[in-house]
Amino acid sequence: MKNIFIASDHAGYKLKKYIISKFYKKINISDLGPINEDSVDYPDFAKKLAKKVAIKKGNFGILVCGSGMGMAIAANKTKNVRAALCYSVKNTKLSRLHNNANIITLGERLISKSKAINLINVFLTTKFEGGRHLRRVKKI
Repeated sequence: MKNIFIASDHAGYKLKKYIISKFYKKINISDLGPINEDSVDYPDFAKKLAKKVAIKKGNFGILVCGSGMGMAIAANKTKNVRAALCYSVKNTKLSRLHNNANIITLGERLISKSKAINLINVFLTTKFEGGRHLRRVKKI
């Protein structure tokens, strides 16, 4: 079973809790915080999650903030992390097929709850194509 980690900041807290409620019976998902909607700094939670994902090939992460952008930028500072800001089925599939993304970032203020669940399902079930894409990913 895959290890899935999830974290947010205050702006993504409600969507994070919703995601956990939808997936906790289906996948092994570990909540890395925060524990409430009090204001926090998103880079702290992105870094915490990125370190967990980078430890073992096959680990995945879900990061949620207001736009998803800050989390993606912060997480991508960690070696062996490829965080993708996802907002459509097509860009989510491509993030896995071509980039072997291991963290999906989502913007609570920009997508609906149902879309977030759909994108996570796509992200977790889409396999990396490898081939010419592997050569490129190794250059990151």
